[in-house]
Amino acid sequence: MPWSEAVRPVRMQRVAIVAPCETLRETLVRIAEAGNVEIDRIDDPAHVAPGPAARRLQRLRAEPSGALLCAVPPDLDALEEAGRTDLLAGEAQLEERIGTAVRRGTVAALAGWCPAADVRPTAARLADVGGVLVPMQTPGGIDPPTLLRGTGVVRGSFSPLVRTYGTVPYADIDPTMPAGIVYVVMFGVMFGDAGHGALLLLIALLLYLGRPRRLTPLRRLWPFVAGAGLAATAAGVAYGEFFGPTGMLPVLWLDPLDQPMRLLAAVVGLGIALLALAYGAGIVNRWREGGLVNALYAASGIAGALLFLGLAMLAGGVYLGLTTYTIGGVVLAVTGLALAGFGLFTASPGGAGGAVQTGVQLFDVVVRLGSNVFSFARLAAFGMTHAALGEIVWRGTSALAGKGPAALLGAVIVFTVGNALAFALEALVAGVQALRLEFYELFSRVFETQGRPFRPWQVPVQHTEVAS
Repeated sequence: MPWSEAVRPVRMQRVAIVAPCETLRETLVRIAEAGNVEIDRIDDPAHVAPGPAARRLQRLRAEPSGALLCAVPPDLDALEEAGRTDLLAGEAQLEERIGTAVRRGTVAALAGWCPAADVRPTAARLADVGGVLVPMQTPGGIDPPTLLRGTGVVRGSFSPLVRTYGTVPYADIDPTMPAGIVYVVMFGVMFGDAGHGALLLLIALLLYLGRPRRLTPLRRLWPFVAGAGLAATAAGVAYGEFFGPTGMLPVLWLDPLDQPMRLLAAVVGLGIALLALAYGAGIVNRWREGGLVNALYAASGIAGALLFLGLAMLAGGVYLGLTTYTIGGVVLAVTGLALAGFGLFTASPGGAGGAVQTGVQLFDVVVRLGSNVFSFARLAAFGMTHAALGEIVWRGTSALAGKGPAALLGAVIVFTVGNALAFALEALVAGVQALRLEFYELFSRVFETQGRPFRPWQVPVQHTEVAS
């Protein structure tokens, strides 16, 4: 697969389902069994009269546990008498779709969406019953539904992170893999302890093995937990933390409590790099959504990126005393402000009111840039908090360890309970804060609109005869 396809949602094809009226039911049953076609539905279901199966389902007054279709038309009265709400629910869905079909003479048709790679295989399933799946042009002004690529163990584990934020617009890049990597890195910086990271790796192993069984539904998340554990372990090795400052690991980079300013500078630098990547992705998305003009003037596009780069160069030039960088930063920042201002003014009502609105919005853009950069300081703050909790637990353990057998038992209890509390508290805090940085500082630049999720019609089909 080309890399350009791998970093965007699954390519969708507008299709028409066409079949003779006498085989329309069998055609749709095969579509439901394939489960890869989203059929257009009428916006107001009130305009679709309930069919025989739907009326019988209403009379039963029972909530179906699921929907199931018969391969051949069933006896609806027998289904009602047997209380087969699952089969009646499937027939009700089928009736609804048949009712929305457009008929011309002896032929019926419905429109929908299908992944482009599935069009031919799905069409082959319909051939022997006279149905066809016809590719059509995408209507102007309508965006296809979005289906992110869920193949791969790691990508599938990271995908809930993106879905929690919203649906990626069809034209945008798929950020699943980079978003997952960035998340676990930020988590590791705040949760930097090799011992606690090893516990996360153990939890990931248990999830992979399906233990305990009640956590089996979370099994697919094991790569996500393992990634967080690896990042936390790596940060702990750099900090010299193993269940706190136990001395079992040397400090390879810095001690968070002894060199807080160095850690703060490092995480702010990391934040600047991540924001630059977010602006890069934002430029690509704005271009795909509205072309060069949209990418050029958007505050999350080229205009915002120039302002961001310019302010970064200006700050660096002033700090280092480099006049060239300072002047270059001013030029880039003014250019970015001018482009963003033009874009904002064009979208405003115009006149004096539009100028005031544009000025306020530009001020907000600049202030948000500064706050977004320094928001990454929370990585250092919570990293130091984790280290401080570890040190408190270790000092309490050390103080008790040398005061006799009873005190030694107390030291073991303090060490175990203290680390358990620190692990639980900091895992929760680091997880929430990493999610906040991902959503508010990064995704807010990558995405400006929401897409529509791909919802194919999929119902299991029962091929055996229904018992009466």
